Amino acid sequence: MSDSLDKVSWPIRTPRLVLRRLEAGDAQATWEYRKLPEVQRWINSGAANFEEYLGQFMAAKRYAYDVAVELTDANGQPRLIGTVMVKVQDGWGQSEIAATARGVEAEIGWSFNPVDGGQGYASEAVSCVLDLCFGPLGLRRVVAECFADNEPSWRLMERIGMRREGYGVQSGLHREGQWLDSMSYAILADEWLARSERDQTLL
Repeated sequence: MSDSLDKVSWPIRTPRLVLRRLEAGDAQATWEYRKLPEVQRWINSGAANFEEYLGQFMAAKRYAYDVAVELTDANGQPRLIGTVMVKVQDGWGQSEIAATARGVEAEIGWSFNPVDGGQGYASEAVSCVLDLCFGPLGLRRVVAECFADNEPSWRLMERIGMRREGYGVQSGLHREGQWLDSMSYAILADEWLARSERDQTLL
């Protein structure tokens, strides 16, 4: 359902960032930080060089369901600092009502340039994506997963209000050859709306 993001009026601006659709031409900019060992360790596909990465990027059609996150520099020029995946998918439903569960959920994931870490940009961007999921995309539930050893990722999930729903013991094989534990998180539309209203009240 890669056309789901067409429902959003891009670009979207947050207090510090601009979010837009990722484009095929962004491959080089994303490679500049995804090639770093501390980033590549946790993303799904590793690559030895840009040519290999570009092949993966195009084959997976990342530009179809990834959102580019940009920060404007001191000269007013946008710089891509990360991406957030928004993959709309079906929920589970019993066979006779399965059609009602189509396209009601999304899996999200992200990667950010560690150079820009520690300033809240990832939380700001992912929160904006949740606003989109539960706003113009009209979804009812959003999920995210990571290796349990990827502490910055699950810390971010908890920081933005996602609920831990599962812990898998040695459930995922890492490219380094080890079976690692995993964690899964989720949030419902009404939970996100209640959190957003509570945050507005505190302002």
